[in-house]
Amino acid sequence: MDPTLQHQMSAQHFLSLPRPDALEGPQGGAPDTSTLAAHDFDVDTRTGFMPPQQPLLRLPEEWNVWEDVLDAAIRGRLQLGGKEGVTEEERRASEEWREGVRNMPILPTTPLKSSELLLRRAHLVLAWLLHFYIHTLPPSSPPTIPAPLTLPLLRVSRALRLPPVITYSDDVLYNWRFTSTTPLADSYGNPTLPKVGNIDAGTTFTGTRDEAEFYLTSARMELRGTDALEVMRGIMDEVFVGDAIALSRVTSYLTELASIIEDLGEMLMRVKEMCSPQVFYDEIRPWFRGEDSSAGRWVFEGIEEDESLERPRELSGASAGQSALVHALDVFLGVDKYSHGPSGSSSSPSTFSSSSTISTSSSMTSRSTATAEEREQEQPRSSFLKRMQEYMPRHHRAFLNHLANSPRPLRDYVLANSTSSTSTASTTSDSAGAELLQAYNAAVQALKVFRDKHMIIVALYIVGPARRAAAAKAATSAFVPPATPSATSSATPSTATPPASTPSGAPSTGATETQGKETHGKEMRVETRREARSEAEEEGKEVLKGTGGTDLVRFLKSVRDQTRGALIPLPEA
Repeated sequence: MDPTLQHQMSAQHFLSLPRPDALEGPQGGAPDTSTLAAHDFDVDTRTGFMPPQQPLLRLPEEWNVWEDVLDAAIRGRLQLGGKEGVTEEERRASEEWREGVRNMPILPTTPLKSSELLLRRAHLVLAWLLHFYIHTLPPSSPPTIPAPLTLPLLRVSRALRLPPVITYSDDVLYNWRFTSTTPLADSYGNPTLPKVGNIDAGTTFTGTRDEAEFYLTSARMELRGTDALEVMRGIMDEVFVGDAIALSRVTSYLTELASIIEDLGEMLMRVKEMCSPQVFYDEIRPWFRGEDSSAGRWVFEGIEEDESLERPRELSGASAGQSALVHALDVFLGVDKYSHGPSGSSSSPSTFSSSSTISTSSSMTSRSTATAEEREQEQPRSSFLKRMQEYMPRHHRAFLNHLANSPRPLRDYVLANSTSSTSTASTTSDSAGAELLQAYNAAVQALKVFRDKHMIIVALYIVGPARRAAAAKAATSAFVPPATPSATSSATPSTATPPASTPSGAPSTGATETQGKETHGKEMRVETRREARSEAEEEGKEVLKGTGGTDLVRFLKSVRDQTRGALIPLPEA
């Protein structure tokens, strides 16, 4: 990134203003976000949507019970209730832990409202407890959340204006710590900032390196995205100036933005080196599921004890679609008018879904939590991506809203300065306008390619393992002894199953590794992308669900194709 950009930023620009901590209102006479860009957008010039300071690693002593119960779940390596091969001893251990949750005192949440940082940590801890509680239940048990967990979780979620489930901010933005070798400050006393190489994951369900690296892939992408936000700011300033020099600078900025988006795609693909697809699918992904993809409707006990609370309607799984970074790119480039629009019949609820928490964290996501009867009575839902903004920190939602309401949209500026029939044509050379259009289309194309890569990751981490699991199940149910070993061997999908990961979490040999080698060769990349798309589209015929319960492949294909539709055709000669 051009270092001179750092020195051009106004001290009053929203990216320069301090971050919030107090929950209520702007601090120190800062302008309100309803009228101006202000500090409540919670975006840092150095770290973007990631906080510049290490998130709280533990709540104060008053809330030790929550922290201790979460520590017990992690330390006890609790197993998924529906996992095959769970022993009776493991089931008893899970039930004893859940009994501890039921016996927790109902702790006060009002003191937490004094600090946004306290509320964030409380939401993370309580949401993690919720998912541990729900997903360790045997499949036959009704998903009922006890009052000692229901009441504080719903109250904290209401204060933060977030759904009472694990969100992207809980497993990525606010779920990291500095590595053990990283000092908290430099020799001059300046606080250390998070960087790609000095952070590690905080809380995990499985304790595996695979899960940690899954979260860290997204966190590293968020940090790289800081440069994209800075470029966007520079473009907005130049569009405001609007002269010929500004047009040239916007073109350069767009070229740089395309390069940053390309980097994000490469960072996404590197998850294959550190997180085994089979480990992710079997051991990690199920923990993220929301009510949408659970066996039954979640029951929140004790909610009637607080008249100010109501039954949550948004209970989808965590998703990379909840990252404000990619949404910001969509909105800024004007792609959101295409990729965020509703799909299918307007009379039916959205069938979009996302896949892995990847973007990592790629998108595991969701749909309405209402019952079928309630959905039939509802007005058409907004698109999946638009609805995912409800799962973002409210400050980031405000940022996206501000960006979407810019009086000088970038796409309009490009159209006005690249079309010979416009009033600006007399002051803008044809070549400059053409270069601007090409740079804009390059940025949009980079975003489309990013989504191609996301589809590859989804095929490797979700579609492929799901297909192999279905084939193995079908082969087992169709097996009638006696069967010859050779016939059985050839009928099973074992040759397509990725081998166990190495201690570092990277796949060793097999189909997954072969596909992963596309990184250093363009032809290999193209071939791998075709194979992944073919696999995803074939699996799409079976309506593979995301963790939120929606049509995974249909969503990804739709957003990818609609992003391509945002390209502006070159004017005819």
